[in-house]
Amino acid sequence: MVKYQDETLDRTFAALSDPTRRALLARLGEQESLSVSELAQPFAMSLPAIMKHLDVLTDAGLVAREKTGRTVACRLTARPMEQAMNWLNRYAQFWSDNLDRLAAFVEEDPWQSNPQSQPTPALPRAQASPSRGASAPGRKKSTPRGPSRKT
Repeated sequence: MVKYQDETLDRTFAALSDPTRRALLARLGEQESLSVSELAQPFAMSLPAIMKHLDVLTDAGLVAREKTGRTVACRLTARPMEQAMNWLNRYAQFWSDNLDRLAAFVEEDPWQSNPQSQPTPALPRAQASPSRGASAPGRKKSTPRGPSRKT
């Protein structure tokens, strides 16, 4: 099995696995830059919780933060997303090609229009295997339990 090791890609997918982080990215995609408090406003969670989500997004390289005075502005960065899309597109092409081949196979193979027109014959009952055929028909019963040891 081939192991694809790219820490940037791993961090990107890990960051995208959480719905709150995806929602934060969607908000940043709508506007060029938002302060942390503006970004956190619609969420029903504390500002420290939002900061933890932003830390994960920043570590993955999906968000860049810039501090001006007391305000921290966040903006979206595209590079890690491009790498993830390139990785996904390779597999999308693979599955697209395979599904196209499957569709072509199904379309060229004529199916019966009425499956009940030919009844399937009953299969004859198979005989026991040769190793079981000569053996006795039941299980050997275990011997009675011996005296128990008392402590």
